[in-house]
Amino acid sequence: MHRPTPSVRSHEASDTGDRESTGDAAGPDRWPPSTQAVTHIGRACVIQGHTDFTPDDLRLVRDRFPHRHVTLDGDVITVWPTPLPRP
Repeated sequence: MHRPTPSVRSHEASDTGDRESTGDAAGPDRWPPSTQAVTHIGRACVIQGHTDFTPDDLRLVRDRFPHRHVTLDGDVITVWPTPLPRP
């Protein structure tokens, strides 16, 4: 799934199940303002920006996904999937 941010609608896997959210700029349930696209690859979420993201953008995404590992690499923020429980 790869669409420009203003029209992004995604089903994100949270630690408690799936929930639907919209992808608009900034806010508690929103993406950083410079977000260009949000892509889901399996259970990971990749946020691509028009320009490099800032530490504040990283904090915004980390606050949105408090129990997930979130990394910043220039214009890409990755929300990594939580490890699956061992059988």
